Amino acid sequence: MLPSDTWRAPRLRVVVGGVPLANATDATIISSGGFAADFFRVRAAVSADAATWDWPVPISVNVQIALGPMGSFVSVVQGQADAIGFDPIAGTLTIEGRNNAAALIEARTQETFANRTSSEIATILAGRHGLIADAQATTTPVGRYWELEHDRLTLDAGSRATTEWDLLVTLAGWEGFDLWVTGSTLHFRPTPVLPMPPTLSAAPTAFGPPDFIRLRLDRAMSFAGDIVVTVKSWHSRMGSGTVQVARTERDAAVSQGYVLVAPNLTPDAAQQMAQRRLAELLSHELCLRAEMPGELTLMPRMTFQLAGTGTSFDRIWEIDEVERRLSMRDGFTQLLRARASSG
Repeated sequence: MLPSDTWRAPRLRVVVGGVPLANATDATIISSGGFAADFFRVRAAVSADAATWDWPVPISVNVQIALGPMGSFVSVVQGQADAIGFDPIAGTLTIEGRNNAAALIEARTQETFANRTSSEIATILAGRHGLIADAQATTTPVGRYWELEHDRLTLDAGSRATTEWDLLVTLAGWEGFDLWVTGSTLHFRPTPVLPMPPTLSAAPTAFGPPDFIRLRLDRAMSFAGDIVVTVKSWHSRMGSGTVQVARTERDAAVSQGYVLVAPNLTPDAAQQMAQRRLAELLSHELCLRAEMPGELTLMPRMTFQLAGTGTSFDRIWEIDEVERRLSMRDGFTQLLRARASSG
């Protein structure tokens, strides 16, 4: 167990446009997986001079949280403010926003990168927004995925609704990659399955019910039967199509089917896509939701062992989302959402 004073007596530091925000009272930071931006909300008490916070333009926001007994501040999220609210009755200021992924989410694009690889595109787009690119090299020019259709699709009227983030998400899907932002770094690479970090020395290697304030374990009954994933693809250069299937072997009376259509896949690539999709679907059959004392180490894509329930839920779990709540009144807790690890 983490020592109780690390979450009952927290410290909070918020920096707005390079200037510390005085009298910050609470913060919520949601760190997400699944191609989503991290979200934050901070609240501070303000004096009668509230007009100081009446910003007419977007501001850079850096939210930092520290646990009292642990010494130095640890940065949890950095990004832009989406909304600034003032309550003149309560005398509070609220700032809401997203991490640096928001810059890509808001940037519209009508560009075509037919002769660029996915990793090159990720590097180019990251650089436009002052982000460092952590992109694993890919070799296939994206134009080859759609052949002649790619440029027409990208430059068509529909592309006016396309953002740089949407483009990267599409490329990540083609490559079997994940996409996320931490601090000032854009990550474009295969999904890492990370073990519990050794720095979390105060926590056990396996969590049990006593380590949580609340714990709920769910099973999605829609996945109780067999699952069948079919991938269909037409390869332009080869002039032939392929249909590949991946399925569970539960001998269930009912089954649920999913069909994916992807361009220019070889039979092996289509089979790999079917297997990846099947593993992803199966990982959502079991779901864990928990509240626990707050700490600053657990993040999406990390794994941990659950033990001590005496059920099939005693297994390895992969974290999907961590919502940290820090309050000068209520202390520091976090909500954990995880799914059964396929690794």
